Amino acid sequence: MTQTSTHNNEWWREAIIYQVYPRSYLDTNGDGVGDIPGITAKLDYIAGLGVDIVWLSPYFKSPMKDFGYDISDYCDVDPLFGTLADFDAMVAKAHSLGLKIMIDQVMAHTADAHPWFVESRSSRDNPKADWYVWADAAPDGNPPNNWMSVFGGSAWQWDTRRKQYYMHNFLVSQPQLNFHNPEVQQAHLAALRFWLARGVDGVRMDACNYHFHDLQLRSNPPATQRDTASVTDVNPYGMQAHIYDKTRPENIAFLQKVRALLDEFGAVSIGEVGADDALACMAEYTADGDKLHMAYSFNLLTPQFTAAHIRTQVEQFEARVQGGWASWSVGNHDAIRVVTRWKGEDAPAAFAAMVLAMQLSLKGTPCLYQGDELALPEADVPYELLQDPYGITFWPEFKGRDGCRTPMPWTNEAPNAGFTSGQPWLPVAAPHLTAAASVQEADPASSLNAARRIIHWRRNLPQLTRGGISFFDAPEPVLALRRTRMANRPCWPPSTCRTRRSASTGPRARVPGTWRATACRARPRADASRCRPTAPGSASGQRRLMGSQQEPEKFGRTAFADGPRLLADIGATHARFALQTAPGIFRDVAVLRCEDFDGIVPLLRSYLAHHVSAPLAGGPGLALQHAAFAVANPVNGDQVRLTNRAGNSRPRRCGANSVCPRCWW
Repeated sequence: MTQTSTHNNEWWREAIIYQVYPRSYLDTNGDGVGDIPGITAKLDYIAGLGVDIVWLSPYFKSPMKDFGYDISDYCDVDPLFGTLADFDAMVAKAHSLGLKIMIDQVMAHTADAHPWFVESRSSRDNPKADWYVWADAAPDGNPPNNWMSVFGGSAWQWDTRRKQYYMHNFLVSQPQLNFHNPEVQQAHLAALRFWLARGVDGVRMDACNYHFHDLQLRSNPPATQRDTASVTDVNPYGMQAHIYDKTRPENIAFLQKVRALLDEFGAVSIGEVGADDALACMAEYTADGDKLHMAYSFNLLTPQFTAAHIRTQVEQFEARVQGGWASWSVGNHDAIRVVTRWKGEDAPAAFAAMVLAMQLSLKGTPCLYQGDELALPEADVPYELLQDPYGITFWPEFKGRDGCRTPMPWTNEAPNAGFTSGQPWLPVAAPHLTAAASVQEADPASSLNAARRIIHWRRNLPQLTRGGISFFDAPEPVLALRRTRMANRPCWPPSTCRTRRSASTGPRARVPGTWRATACRARPRADASRCRPTAPGSASGQRRLMGSQQEPEKFGRTAFADGPRLLADIGATHARFALQTAPGIFRDVAVLRCEDFDGIVPLLRSYLAHHVSAPLAGGPGLALQHAAFAVANPVNGDQVRLTNRAGNSRPRRCGANSVCPRCWW
């Protein structure tokens, strides 16, 4: 296989996934529930974000006790969402826009209304009697073991027809299929083939490590470390080590069968992993190129938000797998919205952009959740309006998933934020009206437009889509990382090639003053010492500052011999410019603010003083932002100056809220 074909076959490594929760996206028939024609109507909006894959949460026929994750027919669309013809039209429209469609596959369990289960529970000797996990009661009438349901209580439910218990990992109405039966596996592969033949480009495999169970039905031991990632700390499910009820070794062979089918159609897969050691499971399921293409866990969907935690997740995954691929998700339909979960109700406007920039800087395929591009906070849904059975069970300490599933706000000038002309299935949150897409569309500095710029920036940097990753030691709350380009691939887009010069103006004239050249053709070492202050007079400091003494590289219109530059932009709006004009010491380095501005100021000033030797003028609020360094004063909007030793500087002059490249450079 040639290098080119390999690259094309692995397009998903460079892609960005955007999750749509159909019930809450757009309702076109006034019944208060989003539908497939509504998704089709908004595909232009999705394409305009710059994403590549649209992941659809379940739209299959269902009694909707778990809102589509309880399926009663794997090969049809629920009338609530539309028809198969509507689905085909959506796929065609998506493909015309260059978007790919990924569907949710909920294989581990069905609805209790599924014909398979109806037949299975009818007797102990019917053709589908062994399609689900059935077990006799213990001698005292109790369940056969101590397995628990994620949604609370025992994982076993007594059935009076068969006078046996059946297993359910989630709701009682979601009986567990028996994947040890080859007929069950074949039935799922046939259903998957049905959708692939209709043009589906990929599958998201829900609860993909829940397929198999221990045939001996051994009880789980107590957990040595309580799981608070896949469930909250109020859920006793996390108190067991789930070594017998899920994540069984037999799952590997089934995932290989799924991969072989996907390869027939050139389709891709992503798996949701909820395991005690999720990173190990992700590594195992994505290794060797014969199972899942990529996987994600709940580890970045928790309230834990520190630079050390994020770094640990990435480094441990990289250490455990060779050739596997992660998908990093910080928000989805099962988690409190990220701006609320990580920053609280008063999260600043720039926080969502910073989180997105961080997510898109990690090695892997990012997965975004609808509304996060609008920086939507978690909606406060009162108990009397709750729909989620998970939240109703664990109320009030865990309020469930409804707060992240409320309708998308499209406009502040129509009832229900333009989501529906009827009564919405969940209320539209009042704070979401001011964050509606129509409001943000007209504001260049909005979260929506910042998201578009950050996505565009990632797309144009091969380091971020294919490169390696390493981290630098830095104090909290700074996450310092390096993305290196992949061998035999260009470091920059052709328009910013280092040998390019303007045909009309030639190299840019040097600004008067004494500048230290910090960029050269020799790439500096990638060690942690580059992120620690070094005395400017020391030999090691001079070597790092001066590089190889070769001619500084040229990037587009900017010759870095003009002096070191820092980009002024609180939202990392033009982070791509920062990378292109700050190679050398700063090359491939992203320093991300994970908490507050004020704690970063001393580190920034120290770094500048020792490594750049350029005084920086500006008021409080100076902060390390993203992709090399971005500097901003969010407090009073004063211009930011980078001054060389001769006192020359390049302030922005247009008065724009975000940096204007024309004025700055």
